[in-house]
Amino acid sequence: MSVSLDQESIDYIAIRRLQAAYADMITRRAWDELPSIFCEGARIVVDRMDGTPLDLDGPAGLAAFVSKAIGHMDFFEFVILNTVIEIGDDEAHGRMYMCEIRHDAKAGQTMSYGLYRDHYRKQDGRWKFRDRRYRVMGRTQTTDYNIFPMAAADFAIGGQEATR
Repeated sequence: MSVSLDQESIDYIAIRRLQAAYADMITRRAWDELPSIFCEGARIVVDRMDGTPLDLDGPAGLAAFVSKAIGHMDFFEFVILNTVIEIGDDEAHGRMYMCEIRHDAKAGQTMSYGLYRDHYRKQDGRWKFRDRRYRVMGRTQTTDYNIFPMAAADFAIGGQEATR
């Protein structure tokens, strides 16, 4: 069965929201929220281009890996650059190009560019990550960067008033 244009548009928006939720969770280091966007038994592979790719144990393994990798950074932001999605009835596949804007006191500013190849599945009306394969595409570094601390209010949405 083919997907109607209306349904494809709805699914496309839902998958883009899923990708944005992932980027937001990683930026906020909200590791406990990750299981809500992954299917049970999701396979996550990370290829840092420095040897054998890592096969992580679902969202818990992803959280452990990423929290260790960015724990020392005083600034980190996950930015989606572009995405392409092919949608079926309850399955979809996509590519997502991204960069990480990072800073730590010793290394200065670094940026990492990468590509996610994703398999999505719709469960109970919600799209989730079924499998993710990530590989690093490049890195840059500079020591000239200013850091401005963020407060909890910076993460408020809607009618929640931001105060410092």
